[in-house]
Amino acid sequence: MGEGNLDVEFNIFKIALCQLSVTPDKERNISHARKAIEDAAAKGAQLVVLPEIWNGPYSNDSFPVYAEDIDAGGDASPSTAMLSEVAQRLKITIVGGSIAERSGDQLYNTSCVFDTDGKLLAKHRKIHLFDIDIPGKITFIESKTLTAGQTPTIVDTEVGRIGIGICYDIRFQELAMIYAARGAHLICYPGAFNMTTGPLHWELLQRARATDNQLYVATCSPARDAGAGYVAWGHSTLVGPFGEVMATTEHEESIIIAEIDYSVIELRR
Repeated sequence: MGEGNLDVEFNIFKIALCQLSVTPDKERNISHARKAIEDAAAKGAQLVVLPEIWNGPYSNDSFPVYAEDIDAGGDASPSTAMLSEVAQRLKITIVGGSIAERSGDQLYNTSCVFDTDGKLLAKHRKIHLFDIDIPGKITFIESKTLTAGQTPTIVDTEVGRIGIGICYDIRFQELAMIYAARGAHLICYPGAFNMTTGPLHWELLQRARATDNQLYVATCSPARDAGAGYVAWGHSTLVGPFGEVMATTEHEESIIIAEIDYSVIELRR
């Protein structure tokens, strides 16, 4: 695949997008995510993607409370400890959605990628923080509590070369172009778009990023909770390199299983 040529163990494989319900109960959320990953693997998924902020509520008040020290690991980061254990036990690759990360006196919105040995391959800190104020619709200022990441994240896995973005990162085509130039086959964007920008931009941006760069784009949202302080749009989706929607769902909790065939990238190009 030109610059994107990579010896991958699986040229054709199944991906799972786990659109999870999230509650204020962190232990429940971790247990619930573990069960979803196990269910996805049992259905043949070799790559499992989780939602943005899946271990607690999406709010500025909650980020400091639910934040984990990922680098310390173990008891300091029960969410990523679970992901590592499950990836190793099931021999799958996991793009672990995102969680609030505590590093020194900074908080980040961070996605972790684990390989089939349970090793942490990469850690992407959300670069483009979501600050929005649409009168009468939605106000959310992520930068009140979170610090922006500084670097793109591209990682070689057993299921190909994957670029990572989180939610609002998808809005910026330059990041996807960097990933394509570096040979990505797939870009994964865990993301919780809202009820205003979701219907306007969510599918549009996924299809645009895939079409612009002729690669696969996978997104994973939390399930919608109408009673939450921040209401997610849902609609987790896999888009192919021709911009076609290959698999999607509505707003309820669900696990999407779909097949990716990297030979299609060469065909489209």
